[in-house]
Amino acid sequence: MKPVARKKLALRLERWRSLLVQGVLLAGFAAMTARAAWLQGLNSGFLQQKGEERYSRVLSIPASRGIIRDRNGEPLAISIPAESLWANREDIELTPGQRQVLARSLNETLPDMEHRLHGESGMVYLKRQLPPEEAQRVMDLKIPGVFVQHGFHRAYPKANEMAHLVGFTDADDKGQEGVELAFQNSLEGVPGARRVIRDRAGHVIEDVENIRLPRQGQDLSLSVDARIQHLAARELRQAVESSHAKAGAAVVLDSRTGEILALVNSPDYDPNQRGGLSGAELRNRAITDTYEPGSTIKPFTIAAALEAGKVQPDTVISTHGGVLSIGNHLIHDDHVAESYTVSEVIKHSSNVGAARIALSLPPVQLWDMFTDVGFGQKPKLGFPGESGGRLRPYQNWKPIEQATMAFGNGMTVSLLQMARAYTVFANDGILRPLSLIRTTTPAKGRQVISARTAHQVLTMLETVVSAEGTAPQARVPGYRVAGKTGTAHKVVKGHYVNKYVASFIGLAPVTAPRIIVAIMVDEPEGSRYYGGQIAAPVFSALTGEVLQLLEVPPDAPDTVASSHAPNAEHHT
Repeated sequence: MKPVARKKLALRLERWRSLLVQGVLLAGFAAMTARAAWLQGLNSGFLQQKGEERYSRVLSIPASRGIIRDRNGEPLAISIPAESLWANREDIELTPGQRQVLARSLNETLPDMEHRLHGESGMVYLKRQLPPEEAQRVMDLKIPGVFVQHGFHRAYPKANEMAHLVGFTDADDKGQEGVELAFQNSLEGVPGARRVIRDRAGHVIEDVENIRLPRQGQDLSLSVDARIQHLAARELRQAVESSHAKAGAAVVLDSRTGEILALVNSPDYDPNQRGGLSGAELRNRAITDTYEPGSTIKPFTIAAALEAGKVQPDTVISTHGGVLSIGNHLIHDDHVAESYTVSEVIKHSSNVGAARIALSLPPVQLWDMFTDVGFGQKPKLGFPGESGGRLRPYQNWKPIEQATMAFGNGMTVSLLQMARAYTVFANDGILRPLSLIRTTTPAKGRQVISARTAHQVLTMLETVVSAEGTAPQARVPGYRVAGKTGTAHKVVKGHYVNKYVASFIGLAPVTAPRIIVAIMVDEPEGSRYYGGQIAAPVFSALTGEVLQLLEVPPDAPDTVASSHAPNAEHHT
């Protein structure tokens, strides 16, 4: 029997399919070849860059901020070396023991430290602005992923005394307050850059090149005198404490140049230790805060009337027994008199007399005087937060408003504005621009009133410190001084309350004015709250010390042995 033929089983692919598979494979190989040629030939820099990123780094070379000095070269703000520790969250490797040691070295709790390290990937600061020796102790732990960044930390040798004037910087060495902020652009340095090679642990093993050299910040010489600043801070602090006041401020100007010799506030703070500070401590009240100036404005009311030819120093003003009725409003004097001369209106600080003089003028003339000496405008000192105060347009004044503004109610000023305004009485009617920077050539002032009017008002201001005036306690043994007291009710929620601002603005010596001293004490407690009681004694003590420090010759040597001030109380 013949064997049965078995049919062959065969598997055949369609030809087009095999060609498709071959084509896809060849295309893939071609793409890979082209990509390799592109990266290794035409774009070789890309791979080289990626390789260098494994070991090459560009590091910043820190630049120091400029030194801030007083007018005599005394350093007020300096930069000292400091280190910042940072970590790369992706690279840091910590054993349980290292975690404990690192947290302890950073003066942190372990949970707080781990919370920051377990955030999103990337860089995180562990501690900023450490002394180099403390940073080195952490680096000696040799923890992978922990690095040190070199930099500077700002230090303030005069601490509290210069705090409000000099200000401070933040952790990035950027100015935040005071002169540090006002002159940030010139004080700030420009960091440099260098390329280095690091090993796997992040240690620099080779300097490759300097890309850019750092440029240090410019030094700054202020107009302030650290010695006068110390005296002003001491006297103001004692006055605020003894009167149990809320706050206070003091300004000392060189009346010839407009330079600020001292500017202090109380309460103050230490810019080297700023933790837990409140807004009240940080406020530069002499520049940013405003208050109703009270009777310290009266000399400008009188000056406006003298300039207009309405009165002379000996012109008699009826004061109606110390009461003036305007509509439904009454204006009172502390001292009852039927009349005063214009000079006596200043000497006895008569509200009624000042109001009657103001009402004899067109509103625009009084407004012009106030604006000409800088009220209602910023002092243009360039200081952060400086206030222009409030002076309403004269077109909207009612008679009662014109009358009350004559003695400083219904308008607001800063203490710095008041100090500057008084330069017209020290400079033959010329208003001096202010300066925080030491200058050898005084800036050109502006003639606001005539020299004759300035001398007449200055003579009136000298009577204020006489035994019959409102501020005998402002006398300075050995010197003739002049000035004006101010006592103003405070306004709370649109209403006057029984809280006061006591002030005194004065100049000395009268024969050739060298300095202007402005004192303001906010909310003194008790029955003693008048400017002549609270602020005038501060003026006396501070002015006497400053004149001696500046070696200004006495112009009234016969008064050295006289009584410093009578016992009688005088009000403004």
